[in-house]
Amino acid sequence: MSKIQYQYDPTHFEASEPLVTKKENLRVEEMILNIGPQHPSTHGVLRLEVVTDGEIITDVIPHIGYLHRCFEKHAEKLPYNQIIPYVDRLDYVAAMNNEHAYVMGVEKMLGIDKDIPKRVEYIRVLVAELNRISSHFVAIGTYGLDIGSFTPFLWVMRDREHINRLLEWVTGARMLYNYIWVGGLYYDLPLGFEERCKDFITYLKPKLKELQTIIVDNKIFVERTANVGVLPMDLAINYGVSGPCLRASGLRYDLRRVDNYSVYPELDFDIPVGEGKVGTVGDCWDRNYVRVQECWESVKIIEQCLEKLTKEHKRTRDFDPQAMVPKKIRPKEMDYYARAENPKGELGFFFRTTGTYDIPFRVKVRSCCFVNLSVLPAIAKGVLLSDLIAILGSLDLVMGEIDR
Repeated sequence: MSKIQYQYDPTHFEASEPLVTKKENLRVEEMILNIGPQHPSTHGVLRLEVVTDGEIITDVIPHIGYLHRCFEKHAEKLPYNQIIPYVDRLDYVAAMNNEHAYVMGVEKMLGIDKDIPKRVEYIRVLVAELNRISSHFVAIGTYGLDIGSFTPFLWVMRDREHINRLLEWVTGARMLYNYIWVGGLYYDLPLGFEERCKDFITYLKPKLKELQTIIVDNKIFVERTANVGVLPMDLAINYGVSGPCLRASGLRYDLRRVDNYSVYPELDFDIPVGEGKVGTVGDCWDRNYVRVQECWESVKIIEQCLEKLTKEHKRTRDFDPQAMVPKKIRPKEMDYYARAENPKGELGFFFRTTGTYDIPFRVKVRSCCFVNLSVLPAIAKGVLLSDLIAILGSLDLVMGEIDR
């Protein structure tokens, strides 16, 4: 039996994974390195085309589209209320925040945003802030893994599990909820939820202090992240960066304060910003530091919501969380943009409606992760290849929202 001879085809790689960088334009000492799309440090199916001179990066080109799920095309074929489960799947570790932004936009188009019961609003903020902590825990824990710290990941996943169980008790789902509806909620909080949530907050506070010690103040972590991937404020603004990545550069800009939506104006919380405590303002350490501090602020918001939900806006027998849910959602003809502060930045929805159907003509998503990723080539040039992973992890990207 004759052996089959296989001949290597050097054009196969270019055909299956096209490159932006032309090989003929490379200098003698340069080479092209592909990181991803299957790589643990890319936080999803992201491919980075990296041009290196030894271990020094001269250029980075992100390649996206490996997780494209046609969200905006689906939205053209579905009623407004049936789009909510698809909204969950954008930033799938912060589904409550996605729903909150989308639903507020539809309610404002309908003109019912001022009529939503206060109990509904406080429940929305409560579950959204729980989900914000959960999202930040994923960012902080996986970032520790990226640069070689394993224990913080196990600790934050342990504590995130408590949040998942609380949200599962409320909604029946652990990640993708379909809980915040246009005009109300799927269901009221279960009996005893407020007390259980208070117990969790009491448990969480010392754990956040431990997290501060084991990762934020850790000498090795500081040396790996301080003065690395510095994002100046003017560059962040010019690229449209938002969320913790923008605030880490020193700008105190948070849509919960800027737009004063929902019941956030009635709540007391601070906006943490990068201060360059151990390095330069806007470096990788500052971006992680801001997320840790935001967990403390979310704890303050949750405590205030629980206070309101057990006193001024406590449950009553006649309370119906679906009382304001419209049977037919048909906004007038208009173009409207709604936005909210997600854990990763400004999530926006642009609506175009015809006024004759309960299906939107167009729903365009403004992805904060997509915009934040765009700044990567600008801040990664000239750094070591190992620092590229530290910079990428500090941006906290979710590919489901980038590709949509």
